Amino acid sequence: MTPHASQIVNAFSIDVEDWFQVAAFAPYIDRKDWDSLECRVERNVDLLLQTLDKHGVKATFFTLGWIAERYPALVKRIVAGGHELASHGYGHHMIHELGEQLFREDVVRAKGLLEDLGGQPVIGYRAPSFSVGRDTLWALDVLAQTGHQYSSSIYPIKHDLYGMPEAPRFAHQRSGLLEIPATSIRLRERNFPASGGGYFRLLPYSVSRWSLKRVNQVDGEAAVFYCHPWEIDPGQPKRHHASAKSRFRHYVNQGRMLGKIDRLLGDFAWGTVAEVIRRKTETTTNTNSKATTQQHP
Repeated sequence: MTPHASQIVNAFSIDVEDWFQVAAFAPYIDRKDWDSLECRVERNVDLLLQTLDKHGVKATFFTLGWIAERYPALVKRIVAGGHELASHGYGHHMIHELGEQLFREDVVRAKGLLEDLGGQPVIGYRAPSFSVGRDTLWALDVLAQTGHQYSSSIYPIKHDLYGMPEAPRFAHQRSGLLEIPATSIRLRERNFPASGGGYFRLLPYSVSRWSLKRVNQVDGEAAVFYCHPWEIDPGQPKRHHASAKSRFRHYVNQGRMLGKIDRLLGDFAWGTVAEVIRRKTETTTNTNSKATTQQHP
């Protein structure tokens, strides 16, 4: 399948964090040790930037403030490449760990850092591990109050660590904020993940391709794909003392991930989350204008 102008443009997004910051390793790696561990995020983001450039794709980089503070040149390379800079919060805390006041401080700190380094407004946010759910919807109020225009923080699936399966599958307004969920497909009255991450690494490429194609052609909607820099890095340090489940989730098929991303970028049309929002808004506006003209010639 070769992309062409008539295809729906999907959102390609990258959560910029390093291998030791993932939620699955939180019980095994102390935060106070982060600065002493080997940081591989620059190398991996640069590989992703090269792959995106090969296909002429602009993506959204949901970037941790912790990373931006230590690797400011990386932020500048992302912006120089014409990509969208968005927030992943500062310290990669799950929202329920923080509470409202600490969450507000976290997102304000991250937004300020990213805007100072990138020289452009940061309008988007994605919660670590999609940790906006039915018990943390108050976070969307905080995001709207702190100058964010959209969030991509709710995953409408059932998962042992996150998820809000009753949430709408596609873009919708919540608390004065536009929520752009990670993509799922609807089969037999249940939502299944179809957005990237560990599912993309684990499942055959044909399954992911079929799922995204279904969202575009059957639902008529743009998909939101995500990945992490550490997912393309089989040479990263290993945490053998982590649980078997955590190790499997983290390490499965990392050696194949970059090749699969390369193929995905060639098979679909892609843009930033902000571009997808703009296109959706323009389509809705044009449709409404045509309807008004037909009613009142």
